[in-house]
Amino acid sequence: MRDDDFDGIRSLIVMRSERIISAEEAAGWIENGMTVAIGAPPPMALIRQIVRRRVRGLTVIDAGPSLDLLIAAGCVRKVVSYYAGGHFGVPVLPSFRRAAQSGAIAVWECEEGILCAGLQAAAQLLPFMPWRGGVGTSLPEVNPDLKLFTDPIAGQTLIAVPPIKPDVCLLHAGAADAYGNVRHFGGPGWLDLYLHRAADRTVVAVEQVIANEEIRANPWATTIAGADAVVRAPFGAHPFYSRGFYVQDIAFVTEYLELAQQAERDPAPLERWLDRYCREPANHAEYLERIGIARLLALNEF
Repeated sequence: MRDDDFDGIRSLIVMRSERIISAEEAAGWIENGMTVAIGAPPPMALIRQIVRRRVRGLTVIDAGPSLDLLIAAGCVRKVVSYYAGGHFGVPVLPSFRRAAQSGAIAVWECEEGILCAGLQAAAQLLPFMPWRGGVGTSLPEVNPDLKLFTDPIAGQTLIAVPPIKPDVCLLHAGAADAYGNVRHFGGPGWLDLYLHRAADRTVVAVEQVIANEEIRANPWATTIAGADAVVRAPFGAHPFYSRGFYVQDIAFVTEYLELAQQAERDPAPLERWLDRYCREPANHAEYLERIGIARLLALNEF
């Protein structure tokens, strides 16, 4: 082979290898005012870096305490969510509730089917996706973006759901190779594939990076082919679960929710918590050091 042939091969290898980036680099993809979709479990190693960078004005597609944390940190101006509850006896996320009631954030009202329909419309480059759920409810009145129309074939009343288009999708999974081929252990997260297909770019934080040969040996296990970036982040979903690796750190999540509830009276303890676990650690390794190896290893999945 000629030297320029080797140069071409080397260039291809370098180009493909660049899909592995750091959490800090991945967070740098998120700019003020973007629409960001977050999968389940949430890739907390990436979310903490967004908080640390003090990104503002985001439209966030998410559910659960990870959404609340981004609101508490001042990153969010608009929420698209089918579930804003906090688990553990917290029916409504505390930071979400305060921000929605005060007008600090806008809420795009939907239910799970409407969210999926909007993501599917974006993925298929359609102006809208018809959906039956919500017909006969007040949803089209509460959310004027949802339009009632008459089906021209069967004459039924349906809802036209506009595209929901994330700029960046942030996911967590069990493993991926260096080229962005992802495996979700136990199947993909709740809406992960909808979010990925609708988004312009997808970053996946994984527990481990595996060989491409392993991916090719069992191609049916690949849930996402060719994600735009892969971040190696062991315990990267903490304090949430990662199927096949560890369970949720319930005490840690409960601590956050309690501080977020108390913040209506005294926001200082919550701000100190955000500083300690999100703003001060320069990287994921420093965060894990603050959590402690004993606590992490106690999160066994039985």
